[in-house]
Formats: sequence, structure tokens, C-alpha cells
Amino acid sequence: MPGHFEPISGGGAAVALDEVEISIIRSLAVQLLELIGPGPAEESPDDPFAELFAEGPSEPPKDPVLLRLLPDAYGGPDAEEASPDEAAEQRAYSAEFRRFTENDLRAGKRENALAVIRSLDRLDAAADGGAVLELAPEDSRRWLGTLNDLRLAIGTRLDIADEEDTDLLFRLPDEDPRKPMVMAYLWLGGLQETLVETLMS
Repeated sequence: MPGHFEPISGGGAAVALDEVEISIIRSLAVQLLELIGPGPAEESPDDPFAELFAEGPSEPPKDPVLLRLLPDAYGGPDAEEASPDEAAEQRAYSAEFRRFTENDLRAGKRENALAVIRSLDRLDAAADGGAVLELAPEDSRRWLGTLNDLRLAIGTRLDIADEEDTDLLFRLPDEDPRKPMVMAYLWLGGLQETLVETLMS
């Protein structure tokens, strides 16, 4: 079980994590929360309906990691071949779509990351050093969402576009400052892959 998820009864998943691994995942999940930012209700705590009726931004984020986590709804390979009028129409659709969906998307990512942190906190309270983390099916899906977001974020910071980039980065010398981030990216990929396999079994 070390380093990978395995199925448990009831449709959930379990993984053995040591103290360092728990600390790394928690730290990355907290950084993800900081990157995603608070919801509208957190910015206006006196108004319980703020988040329910708030409209999101219409412009895409400037941060490339946030743009990867919160991509435009329209565009893609054909976007470069679009006429100026078609491009303007696509931008308008994308802005409108973002305005009504980004807050929900951010909220879902926040909830997933918080679920990861809370499950690790319960694990810390139960054991010192290392322990086996057992997740119910719903928590497993939240973990899967956060693992995916963390890999997208790290991959964007490392400029990973395809598998060839990953192979090149894996062969970096130990003294390269990117090496710890590369190792975290690969490790999280292993966790994500085995969690997917577990949930599909």
C-alpha cells in the first residue's frame, strides 16, 4: 500500500502516508486554497446570500496556473483560424460563461481542498509518524479532484506540455531548484493514477 491507493470495503480507498507525505499534501492543498481565493460570501460575511447571487468575473485570470484551473469555455485548436468577427463572438460567449460559472468552479475546488486538509488533520490526530488514510467514496472523489488540480498547477509552473517534458525534467540533476517540484509532480501523479484505478475497480 505505501505510495498508492488500494480499494477498501464500501467502495472507498486507502493509502499509507508517512509524516513527510502528509505535510507535503497539506501544504500544497493550503497553497491551492490561497491561489483559488475566498468566495464572495467570505468577502461579505454579513450577507448570507452574497455567494448565491454573486456573478463571477468575465475576464480570464492573469495567473497562468489559475487560467489552467479555470480555463475558458470556448476556443481551442480552431480559435486561431477564426475570423475577427468569430473570434470576438467566441470571446463574448467565453466571458458570459465565465461570469456565471467561475464562482461555482472555484467553490468546488475549495471544498475539495478543504476535504483533503480535514481528512489529513483527522489522520494526524489519530497517529504520529505515519498512518493509513481511509476515504469514503465521496471523499475519494474530492481527493481525486484536488490531486488533479495540484498536478495541473505544478505542471503549469514547470511548463510541462506533454510526456516528453516530464521525461526531461525527471532527468534533472539533484541540484536543480526545480527538482523537488518535479518529484512532487510525479509522486502526485502516481497517487492520482492509483486512486482512479481504485475508484474504477
